[in-house]
Amino acid sequence: MFERSRLKTALLAAATGALVLTAGCAGRGGKNKDTAYVARDVDTLYAAAKKRLDEGRTKQAAALFDEVERQHPYSPWARRAQLMSAFSYYAARDYNKAIQSAQRFLSIHPGNKDAPYAYYLIAISYYEQISDVTRDQKTTEQAKQALTDIIRRYPTTSYAADAKLKLDLVNDHLAGKEMTIGRFYERSGKWLAATLRFRNVVDNFQTTSHTPEALYRLVEGYLSLGIPDEAQKAAAVLEANYPQSKWYARAYKLMEKHAPENVAA
Repeated sequence: MFERSRLKTALLAAATGALVLTAGCAGRGGKNKDTAYVARDVDTLYAAAKKRLDEGRTKQAAALFDEVERQHPYSPWARRAQLMSAFSYYAARDYNKAIQSAQRFLSIHPGNKDAPYAYYLIAISYYEQISDVTRDQKTTEQAKQALTDIIRRYPTTSYAADAKLKLDLVNDHLAGKEMTIGRFYERSGKWLAATLRFRNVVDNFQTTSHTPEALYRLVEGYLSLGIPDEAQKAAAVLEANYPQSKWYARAYKLMEKHAPENVAA
C-alpha cells in the first residue's frame, strides 16, 4: 500500500526529533542479557535501547525502552521511552503491542505535544494489518476510526494530511468488501440482499472507485426485482456522473432491453 521503509524512517524521525541524547555507551552484555532485568542508570539504559533500535534489533529495543519506564518511571526519559517502545514494536511488526504502548502513552499523557504522533502510530498499526477484501474487515474499520480521530483531533498537522490519503484507501477497501458480498448475493439470485450492499456503496462510499459499478449493479438488481423506475433512477445517476464509463454503456443496454419505456428518447 505504500513504501514501508520510508514510513518507518519518517516515524522514527518524528519520535526522536525532539530528543538530544546525553547518554554514553550502552551497557555491556551478551545478546541473551540485553533484556534481562539489570538495574542501570536511565541514561545508559535509554542509550542501550536506542542502540538496539539503530541496529535493527527492534524487539530487543522495545523491551529495553519498556525497562526505562519500569526502572525509572518518574524520569523525564520515561515518557519518551513509552513512545519509542511503541515505535519499536511497530518496526518489529508487532502491531498489537505497538497499539497497546501508544494507547498507554495517551492514557498517561493525553495532552502531551507528542499525542498526535501516538494517535498516528495507532492508526498506521491498524492500517498495515488491513487484509484482503475476502476476509473479515474488523481491522479495516478500526483503521478507519483511528484515521478519522487524527483528522478530527489534529486537522492542521501533517499526520492529518497523511491520514486523509489513507482514509480514501480504507474507504475504497471497505467499498470493495461490500461489492464482493453484493456480487456473491447476485450470483446466488438473492437480488434484494445484493441491492442493499450496492446501495450502501452508493450512499456511504460514493467517492470511491467502486461507485460506477455499484450503480450498474443496482440497475441489474432493480430490473430483476421488477422495479424499473428505481433502475431508471440508478441509470440516470450513472449517466450524470459517469457518462463515459463502461458501466453506463452496459446499464443503458440493459434498460433498452428490459425497460425500454423508461429509457429517454
